[in-house]
Amino acid sequence: MKKRLGLLAFTLTAMTSTAFAAELSVVGSWSGLPLHKLYEKPFWDEKMPAASDGKITATLTTHDQMGIKGGDVFRMLGEGVFDVGMTVADYAVSDTPALEGLDVPLIATDAAAAKIMVEAARPLIDDIYKDVFNAKVLGVAPYPPQVVFCNAEIASLADLKGKKIRASGRLTGKLLEALGAEAVSVGFGEVPGALQKGVVDCAVTGAGSGYSAGWWEVSTHLMPIPLGGWDPVVTAMNLDKWNSLSSEEQGMIENAVKTDLEAPAWETAQNALATDVACLTGVGDCPGDKRSMKLVEATDADMTTARDILLSSVLPDWAERAGGDWGQRWNDTVGKATGVQIPLK
Repeated sequence: MKKRLGLLAFTLTAMTSTAFAAELSVVGSWSGLPLHKLYEKPFWDEKMPAASDGKITATLTTHDQMGIKGGDVFRMLGEGVFDVGMTVADYAVSDTPALEGLDVPLIATDAAAAKIMVEAARPLIDDIYKDVFNAKVLGVAPYPPQVVFCNAEIASLADLKGKKIRASGRLTGKLLEALGAEAVSVGFGEVPGALQKGVVDCAVTGAGSGYSAGWWEVSTHLMPIPLGGWDPVVTAMNLDKWNSLSSEEQGMIENAVKTDLEAPAWETAQNALATDVACLTGVGDCPGDKRSMKLVEATDADMTTARDILLSSVLPDWAERAGGDWGQRWNDTVGKATGVQIPLK
């Protein structure tokens, strides 16, 4: 009942705000994670109003505060329940397999390469959100690369074989299965309990997300190999709302998102990974409390094995499931920018 009342109250706020073209109802990503606390919230509460001289303001909440699932955010955005939605693109792949091509594991091993990959994918992302979610993409920001937390003894990538592992996205799940693991679907907030009770042996998420959510309390080993890509978070506006804004308002919003939300998130992504790993393992500089997880470094052989499986099996399978010309479009954009080509039938 509380969830329904909360959703009803926020919906009424969103409906009321339509009378004021520059007052936006915004739903952010996970409230307890660094991307929201350090970038989304300051942006909508302070930076967007400041950049527009107070002409554009926002009422901000998050999907977990509303009591809705991440996979419902862009569906509800398209229906006009709120004006702006921000969440992990992988949460929406059940609506369109083509969206899986935004977050491909192992191709980008650092933030600079991940940014190149996302920028190359923008024409594809823009089309998907317009056609499937009735939405205008404003920006894409990264979580840190998705790494492996295990509540089990592991010494190499080969040790993941036979283990039950929570995947952070569908392509990650396909990759884990190809490596001989059992991919399990578990919501982010349910992972600590699943690890503690043995429902899963390992789980994939961002190092910083796992640190903030206390995964170190129920995990013993950390393998910082980007098996889950960078889990991009898409910021999008309901297309009808976007079209109702003046060109001046549209320009102010796009420029502010790019400068004051996207850019700082990307700039800190690489250093954030090193800091998060240091905090989780207790090895290196950590500005917060150090934990004591065992660091398991992936070898060159591990990376080669995983990448070979990705290119020979996982990506061709995705191209078939996405259908149409999505595989070729990916090759012509992301593939061209990264030097990776999917072998198409």
